[in-house]
Amino acid sequence: MPKQLPPSPPEISRLRAAAALIPIIEAGLADSRLSVDRAAYMAAFCEWTVDQSFDDPSMAKLAETVGSGLNRIKMALSSVA
Repeated sequence: MPKQLPPSPPEISRLRAAAALIPIIEAGLADSRLSVDRAAYMAAFCEWTVDQSFDDPSMAKLAETVGSGLNRIKMALSSVA
């Protein structure tokens, strides 16, 4: 019988979701398939996920990745708006 993994803390799940959203937002803005308002709401979720400090180095690295993606999205949003 396979071992079951312990459930992920909500913070990890949110960070993973935010990391997955970054390329979706960028592609949607680049192709004009995503409205600026929708992209801003999605970016706000990503920003909310990295708005805390993380003790675990892997979570801190993921938060840093999301943060750099957010910077690119903010630049794209400012050029569109």
